[in-house]
Amino acid sequence: MVTIHIVDAFTDTPETGNRAGVVLDAGALNATEMQDIAAFAGFSETAFVLPAQGPDHDLQVRYFTPQIEVPICGHATIATHFLRASISGDSSYPLNVLTGAGILPVEVSKDDQGFRVSMTQGAVEYEPLLDTEELDLLAAALGLEQSDFADGLPAQIVSTGHSKVIIPIQSRDVLDGLEPDAEKLTLLSKKIGCNGFFPVALDKSGGALETNGRMFAPAIGIPEDPVTGNANGPTGAYLVKHGIIQLSDSFSYPGHQGHKMGKPGTVFVTLSLEREDLIVQIAGRAVRVGELSHPPNAEQPH
Repeated sequence: MVTIHIVDAFTDTPETGNRAGVVLDAGALNATEMQDIAAFAGFSETAFVLPAQGPDHDLQVRYFTPQIEVPICGHATIATHFLRASISGDSSYPLNVLTGAGILPVEVSKDDQGFRVSMTQGAVEYEPLLDTEELDLLAAALGLEQSDFADGLPAQIVSTGHSKVIIPIQSRDVLDGLEPDAEKLTLLSKKIGCNGFFPVALDKSGGALETNGRMFAPAIGIPEDPVTGNANGPTGAYLVKHGIIQLSDSFSYPGHQGHKMGKPGTVFVTLSLEREDLIVQIAGRAVRVGELSHPPNAEQPH
């Protein structure tokens, strides 16, 4: 029997944020078994913790959607290391963790509000801007007019390990009104080689930068994801690339997501420079919700 821990990430309130499954002792499982377990759990991602595969890292984590393995997942990473720390009081952090996006550092700190997990994402990769034809297809798929796109900010694929199309739009109202066409987005995914679409509205009304976003990835079985680390992190890199964030040392801001789904959560994005390289970190809290067993031996809600 395998225990699947249920954790809500990027929040400290159950039933909000983004839910992940976590299997802590997955060393005896093969990839087919992990995929079966992830499909059974039904969360957008389930993380599997395995022993280190070499001397250059401390442990390995693999990530599966209900349909496929993915290289990295932000909310499942936050969930995994929150769970490890909260169960054992593990103080061995920071750790270097082998993922499909390379070996990435993870830190866990504790304060009056509990554990906060911070992960360094993979190297930033910028792909060419979407061209006119692709923008037209994107607008049709999201139900947008060209005037809904933010002035002077192009749609672009950006990756810190698992690429997303970053799509700045004019306002939170436009964002909340989106009703995407899953079939059209799936076809566009195949055309551009990227499965995740992240429309995002910038907000400086309070004086400091905040973002609000939604993430759609129907091509990999995710109609909408509540709170996405692998979208908010690349968005930070995008904002540096296009001059919205003037980076001299480091800069942090909150990225909000999930409100439209009734599952609000926040990703704290930190951007810094290290020898000319842009370093992207995301951080968040999490909360334990329950457990599932596989194969199921009792009816348990999830």
